[in-house]
Amino acid sequence: MRLSETELMLRGYGLTTAEFYYRMPDFRNVLNSFIWQDYDLAPDHPRLFKFIQFWQESIDGPLHSVRFTHRKRISSGDWRNVVAEFRLN
Repeated sequence: MRLSETELMLRGYGLTTAEFYYRMPDFRNVLNSFIWQDYDLAPDHPRLFKFIQFWQESIDGPLHSVRFTHRKRISSGDWRNVVAEFRLN
């Protein structure tokens, strides 16, 4: 069972975005990019490194480089319980 995004953020997870640059399998001089996003724990980033390991074992295009950023969107001090929401048209 996967936790909701809010539950992950309350447990310390933040949004990690990674940009992978890899070489095309048939054209080694051509670089391509791939964007990956998931909620992950800083500073160890276990989900990101698990995906990098999967890439190296399963995908033919060898990695050239990886750039990533991590943003903790909320912390437990930022959370507040909203009882009702009113919409005005």
